[in-house]
Amino acid sequence: MVRGKLVLTYEDYLQMPDDRNRREILGGDLYVTPAPTPRHQRVLVNLAETLNRWVRNRALGKVFPSPIDVVLSQVDVVQPDLVYVSADRLQIVTTSSIQGAPDLVIEILSPSTAGVDRGRKMETYARFGVQEYWLIDFDARVAEQYVLEDQTFRPTNRAEGDQVLTSALPGLTVDLSSIWE
Repeated sequence: MVRGKLVLTYEDYLQMPDDRNRREILGGDLYVTPAPTPRHQRVLVNLAETLNRWVRNRALGKVFPSPIDVVLSQVDVVQPDLVYVSADRLQIVTTSSIQGAPDLVIEILSPSTAGVDRGRKMETYARFGVQEYWLIDFDARVAEQYVLEDQTFRPTNRAEGDQVLTSALPGLTVDLSSIWE
């Protein structure tokens, strides 16, 4: 007897236990990773502060750190480390989740997530229309920026060490020395 592949949905996701593991569904497949490390979270807080200051000073929208559910489809539910939704698209933010593609997604790489962040998640974000994607590698002290072109991310910027990363979003720059602490 041949069994079909089990495809998980957002409804299945909502029934999963809250046990500090990070769960995501990509194409109906479940991905489970442990809670982030303290160093990962420090980088996240530093990035969130920088991004939030840029957004608030210009009244450009909202910034959301993980954990937050981003529902791209019924079989694609992710928890990016950090997202930005522009003011003109805030209708995708509901009381329980973000229902659609944020304008900017930032993933902070960990050994347990790097392969998926660079592969399946990157492809999924592009397919659903995320306009800009950053990968932050705190071990290597590298930030990579990708911009969406024809449903594919094109690498546009790479900054290392204490360099400055300049976003495709007008006026957004990040001095990397401020996020590595």
